[in-house]
Amino acid sequence: MKTELGSQIRSLARSGEFAGQTSGRAPDYLQGNVVILPERYASDFLHYCLNNPKPCPLIGLSKPGDPTIPALGDDIDIRRDVPSYRVYRDGVLSGQSTDISDLWSSDMVAFVLGCSFTFEAALIRNGYRVRHVELGCNVPMFKTNIETIPGGIFSGPMVVTMRSFPEHQIPEIFDLSFRYPHAHGTPIHWGDPEEIGISDIRSPDYGDAVEVPDDEVLAFWACGVTPQASIERAKPDICITHAPGCMLVTDVLSADVLSETPPVVDVSLTHLLTQSTSNVEGNGGNLS
Repeated sequence: MKTELGSQIRSLARSGEFAGQTSGRAPDYLQGNVVILPERYASDFLHYCLNNPKPCPLIGLSKPGDPTIPALGDDIDIRRDVPSYRVYRDGVLSGQSTDISDLWSSDMVAFVLGCSFTFEAALIRNGYRVRHVELGCNVPMFKTNIETIPGGIFSGPMVVTMRSFPEHQIPEIFDLSFRYPHAHGTPIHWGDPEEIGISDIRSPDYGDAVEVPDDEVLAFWACGVTPQASIERAKPDICITHAPGCMLVTDVLSADVLSETPPVVDVSLTHLLTQSTSNVEGNGGNLS
């Protein structure tokens, strides 16, 4: 891991000097997945997050048209501070960019969702190996056969990240990750990947394949790329996300938000909940 500040990673991304994945970078700081949508879709997506807190733990939310998120960092510019963005049009990936200023409009709302990279630093500090960090590659991510709870127009399969550990370490890994509910918390599954619809761990849907030793057990965490699968199904006319593995690195210290959801969402935006175009209900958390 490289000891850096969150602001340093954002500065490198903003200048165009860094467009890579952020696993192992700025390990003391909360990292986040990003979803940017026109305000007309924001209520439905907010419901989707609230219905699915495991894959979509909401840690930040912007005001419409405002590219800053002060609760996550004083100088954040969500248009330029993510190392790499994906642009979806009508649910289809249409491009990738390191700067989305030309796509930003006065009705855009940015959502920031917790990321498993946050607890990886804790794993490493406690002596557990995280193989993709050691190899300098992206974590493998897979679509599963687990359906998320719909929120308005948004629904789809849960995406998971995969790591492996000796079997005797699994209870300890479970206990440690339980302290990070804002970073997906505990694994949703460990053991046979076919039980959750993954047929070939050598062919991830996102990220990089990582060799798994024969004596290790696979563990799978809910992943913040899940919204990208829901976007493919919902087909909003435009949506911008982070490229898988390329997170917004915040100024929030991970140690300051242990065992609780970070109090960083602007509560004044809960009016979005009254604008839903559907009556979807669901308490989420059924995989906690």
